[in-house]
Amino acid sequence: MNRSVNLVARCLGLAWLGAIAFGIFPPSGQAELLVQAVAYGVTCLCMIGWALLDYSPRAARYRHRGFPVILGVIAAATGAAAASGWDGGTALLIFAVVAAMQAGSDVDLQPALGVTAAGILAVEVSGLAFSVYWAALFGYPLLIASGLLIGRNRGAFRLQAEQLAALLAQRDRLEAEQRRADVLDERTRIAREIHDVLAHSIGALGIQIQAARSVLTDYGDIDRAVELLTAAQRMAGEGLTETRRAVQALRSDTLPLADELAKAASTYGERYHVAVSLDTEGTPRPVPAEATVALLRVAQEAMVNAAKHGAGKPVTVRLDFDAAMVGLTVRNEVDAVAPRAVELSTVNAGYGLTGMRERLRLLGGTLEAGRDGTGWVVTAQVPLSPSN
Repeated sequence: MNRSVNLVARCLGLAWLGAIAFGIFPPSGQAELLVQAVAYGVTCLCMIGWALLDYSPRAARYRHRGFPVILGVIAAATGAAAASGWDGGTALLIFAVVAAMQAGSDVDLQPALGVTAAGILAVEVSGLAFSVYWAALFGYPLLIASGLLIGRNRGAFRLQAEQLAALLAQRDRLEAEQRRADVLDERTRIAREIHDVLAHSIGALGIQIQAARSVLTDYGDIDRAVELLTAAQRMAGEGLTETRRAVQALRSDTLPLADELAKAASTYGERYHVAVSLDTEGTPRPVPAEATVALLRVAQEAMVNAAKHGAGKPVTVRLDFDAAMVGLTVRNEVDAVAPRAVELSTVNAGYGLTGMRERLRLLGGTLEAGRDGTGWVVTAQVPLSPSN
C-alpha cells in the first residue's frame, strides 16, 4: 500500500514539475530547453524503471545493482537541468534531492554517496557551463547533500522500528510459549496429584479386598467380609473426594500441615484399627501448599506401606519444624518375614514413595526410607523460604 502511494506521489510530482518547467515558467533559451527536456525525459524513463523494480518479479532480481544506478541517473539529470538557468527548470532540483534521500534510506552508504556525488557533479558542470549565479553552485549541492543526510536518518529510524517490531513479535512468541509451559506445568501437577491420590486409594482398596477374600475363603465369615467390602466402598468414595480436594488444593490454600496430617492419621487409624500417634517438634510455621500436599502424600504412602507390611501394628508420625526446614518422620513396626523389597515400594506396583521422592526433589527436599531395627522409617524434609 505504501509503495503504491509513493509511486503515485512521485508521478504526480514529476508531472507538476514538468508543467512548471515547460508550461508556467518555460526556458528562456534553446540550450536550456534542450538540457531540461532531455533531463526530464531521462527522469521519466528512470521512473518507469523504478516502478518495474518495485512491481515486476523478474526485474526485482536486479534491484540491488539497478536501483542505485537509476537514482544516480535521476540525480545527475535533474541536477544538470536545475543548474541550467533561473527559470522553471530549477524546480527539477527537487528530484535530485529525492534521489539522494531515497539512496540514503534504501541502499548502502557507498552507493548512496555515489548517487549524491553524481547529482552534485552535474550541478557544478551545468552551472559552470551556463554561468549561473555562484549561489546555485554552492546552495544546490548543499540541498542534495541534505537529502542524503535525511535519507540516512530515515533509514536508521526505519531499521530501529523494524528491530522493535521484531523484538515485540519475539516477546509475544515468548509469552505464548510461557503460557503454554504454564499450562503444561499445571497439567503435570494435576496429573501427578491425581496419580498419587489414586495410587494411595487403590492401594488401600487392594488391602481391603484381599482381606475380604481371605475372610471368605479361609473362614467363610460372610458378615465380616461384607463389613470389609463396605469399608472398601467407603474408601472408594473417600478416594474420589480426596482427588477433588487435592486438585483444588493446587489452586487454593490448604489446611495447616499438622491439621492435614492429623486428619490422615485419624482416617488411617479408623480404617485399619491401629494406633497412630502424631507429635510436633519445634514451633509450627506456615508451609506452602505444594510442600503441604507433598508431605501429606508421603505420610499416606508410608501408612499404606505399614498396613501391608506391618498390619495391626502401631504407627508413629512426627513433624519437626526448624528455621529452614520442615521434616516428617513416619515409623512403623514390620513383620519379621517382610521382604527387603519393601524399600520404597507400596501396593501400587512399587512407584509410590519413589514418586514422592521425585516430587520432593522438585521442591528442593529429600526422602529417605529404610529399616531401623524392627521398624521401618520414612523421613522427608522440605526447605522453607525465609518468607515462610
